[in-house]
Amino acid sequence: MSKITTVYGIPNCDTVKKARAWLSEQGITYQFHDFKKQGVPAERLPDWMQAVGWEKLLNRQGTTWRKLDEDTKASAVDAASAAAVMQEHASTIKRPVVEWIDGKITVGFKADEWQAFINK
Repeated sequence: MSKITTVYGIPNCDTVKKARAWLSEQGITYQFHDFKKQGVPAERLPDWMQAVGWEKLLNRQGTTWRKLDEDTKASAVDAASAAAVMQEHASTIKRPVVEWIDGKITVGFKADEWQAFINK
């Protein structure tokens, strides 16, 4: 099985759109995992949290987070509880999550940082 870069996110998210367009402009082949249609892959969450930290992965700035009830927000106090919230509410995951071909994992989109991954 050939390894391919995977982009996880939501298709109508502006940051995901920019990231996907940038990858295409660079000629990078990738697969897209749509949280809305395919859900959050529970087996991948621990790796993402280990790579970037659950605090960075949990998007507390987004609309979805702001709409959550206070008990749910207050429950996200460590990796396990944050994972439960992210599993239940996919839009609370900072996007995009990218699993690069070399195994690195990034969250969010910054073209200059991504350039380093493709220049290897």
